[in-house]
Amino acid sequence: MAHWANDAVFYHIYPLGMCGAPAHNDFSSPTVHRLDQLYGWLDHLQYLGINALYLGPLFESTSHGYNTADYYRVDRRLGDNDTLKRLVAALHQRGIRVILDGVFNHVGRDFWAFRDVLEHGEQSAYRDWFAGLQFGPRSPYDDPFVYEAWSGHYSLVKLNLHHPAVRDHLLQAVGLWMREFEIDGLRLDAADVIDLGFLRDLAAFCHDQRPDFWLMGEIVHGDYRQWANDQTLDSVTNYECYKGLYSSHVDKNYFEIAYALNRQFGEGGIYQHLPLYTFVDNHDVNRVASNLTDAAHLYPLYCLLFTMPGVPSIYYGSEWGIPGKKNNGSDAPLRPMIDLDTINRNAPHPDLPQAINRLAWLRRNAATLRYGDYRQIFVASEQFAFTRQTADEMILVAVNAANKPAVIPLDLPLNGATQLADLLNPGQTIPIKAQQIEIPAYWGRVLRVQ
Repeated sequence: MAHWANDAVFYHIYPLGMCGAPAHNDFSSPTVHRLDQLYGWLDHLQYLGINALYLGPLFESTSHGYNTADYYRVDRRLGDNDTLKRLVAALHQRGIRVILDGVFNHVGRDFWAFRDVLEHGEQSAYRDWFAGLQFGPRSPYDDPFVYEAWSGHYSLVKLNLHHPAVRDHLLQAVGLWMREFEIDGLRLDAADVIDLGFLRDLAAFCHDQRPDFWLMGEIVHGDYRQWANDQTLDSVTNYECYKGLYSSHVDKNYFEIAYALNRQFGEGGIYQHLPLYTFVDNHDVNRVASNLTDAAHLYPLYCLLFTMPGVPSIYYGSEWGIPGKKNNGSDAPLRPMIDLDTINRNAPHPDLPQAINRLAWLRRNAATLRYGDYRQIFVASEQFAFTRQTADEMILVAVNAANKPAVIPLDLPLNGATQLADLLNPGQTIPIKAQQIEIPAYWGRVLRVQ
């Protein structure tokens, strides 16, 4: 039986930003139920065809959510545990599954066990909870000890995931999230530097309680099979195709994304049976509208996202093509507060949500786009075509990044057919002339061949 994630269209929200939470947590202010703002977005999510929601970090932290202070309580800037419980229940009533951020590689300096080390020094019962912690040398914060930090950021203290008590603390937190909030999975932050033994333990723990619990890891480089396999994670982020999706348009070079898709999913492809998490932007990278040099390329780009192999995800606000670039190392411009009524009135690209609605509807109603084999048919600098095929059906996808219509050849067994069913426009057909079809400017065709 196929996993539910294979049929998912994700929406990714960074709650602290989207809900307008203060940048820093004083750990004393009263709880503010900012997560309740998301109820107003549920109709919009359903219009987009969303059936799974990835909520970024939610638990008590110092600032941006990835510097956890307490894994067992929702950040007071967003609400409390009951706030999240009610929200997940409302999403489930709409048929929308929920995954949360699991930040298990590191914690913030306000994490309760690290504060105990700061207070009690070598006498702390938690001194072995942190990787590389040694007394004597002084840290950049002038602590009387040093420790391993994530990527040189000493505000993020690496956990010692080999320590049994640390593992137990984290697994019990996940168990709480599964029981109390009834979540459907986790996205694992910085999975590339998490101990693989811990990932195996986490997978066994989660799948023992819920076999369909989905574990997806953040992986930027490397062979994805090292992390996504039967013992560890169900999926990982497809950063290779993320880059190819936008830069193929910027450089007028569809050969880049074609190469990546062939390598991953073509004949002999190394990830043919992995449902990789596909995206065009997220909370860590520039918004795709800012990466593109021609905003009209948003349309063929999203056409590719929804028809290529993988599990597609939309980052909040990008369905309107809002811009956002890192500024002097700050991610804040990538994670803005958004008011739904305001963005609907002032959207940079107001027609884009409708295009995404059509693509999501198409993917939901064409199992071949979710499960079919991938084969490249044609590639040029600004045109690209491939098929998705099952035993019962073949679908042709063709995109055109040029500013005028383009005609491409069809190297397909058409069996004398003179027209193909236009799946983006149900009930319509597209004529075939001399084994060729025309693709509109800045858009694509999704056609049923057989």
